[in-house]
Amino acid sequence: MRHNKKFNHLGRTASHRSAMLSNMACSLIKHKRITTTVAKAKALKKFVEPLLTKAKEDTTNSRRVVFSNLQDKFVVTELFKEVSVKIADRPGGYTRIIKTGNRLGDNAEMCFIELVDYNENMAKEKVAKKATRTRRSKKSAEAAPTVEASATEESKAESAE
Repeated sequence: MRHNKKFNHLGRTASHRSAMLSNMACSLIKHKRITTTVAKAKALKKFVEPLLTKAKEDTTNSRRVVFSNLQDKFVVTELFKEVSVKIADRPGGYTRIIKTGNRLGDNAEMCFIELVDYNENMAKEKVAKKATRTRRSKKSAEAAPTVEASATEESKAESAE
């Protein structure tokens, strides 16, 4: 029985899977966005988010832990110098998965996974959404002043009496 075994093996041996996730994490940190299948992206998210949390504190031990997982000295340097500065105030959720449809050859569900703080387009959309206001339809906008006008006329008539 496989009770509580929720780990996705991705059809690979353990060593192949760890090497693949390490390479994908290095590519994600270098390029800030990569295209992959949804299953691999979900596995990568579980792999890379603890490393990003570890990179928030720049100590020798945290650098060694991250290096043991990534095995790329230049990526570790970039992670601790650039990426950790941008994600310093974020409490979690450093990556975003956006589905892009199915792959032509084998119909696999594709997506791209990106670091949240590095997508300027999403940040601009959030600012634009805050700036917009909801407006009334023309019918309710036209009806509202007539009600207010009749109310002010009645108040003037009462004050005149």
